[in-house]
Amino acid sequence: MTNERKIIELIAADRLDIPISSMSGKLKRAKPKIARELGLNADQPFYGERVYARVETDDRMKARGMKDGIEKFSEQFPQYGKILEGYIAEERARSETHVYFGMNQGSRLTADDYLGVMTNLGFNETAARNLYQPLMDASRNISRSRSEERSVLIG
Repeated sequence: MTNERKIIELIAADRLDIPISSMSGKLKRAKPKIARELGLNADQPFYGERVYARVETDDRMKARGMKDGIEKFSEQFPQYGKILEGYIAEERARSETHVYFGMNQGSRLTADDYLGVMTNLGFNETAARNLYQPLMDASRNISRSRSEERSVLIG
């Protein structure tokens, strides 16, 4: 596959990622809210005609988070805690490599460019064609505020 074709595939994948990621984020935030609104507890499961739901609580040991661990350490060893917090706050130099990509002026991706990426994701051709227009509409609405050149971190 030529570099031109691979870059077209990269741009199509990036543009499809925008609305799908946005929808995914909204769904991930909605699920806990909807579940809490059920008002269920461990003693009150729900069994309906088509669905069921129950609440289970697992008592497990869980490792303390880094922030909590540092706070606890700083309480016990204030002098060393300040040193540790200083190390953490220190700016660390690191190298990142990005590939920047975009469309040339007046050029556009075709429906086939997007459909190819969608079939690579596992959609059959019919499903990809049915999803194409709604995804493009969502992508255009979301990406209006974004610049045309995009990048991806590769190292």
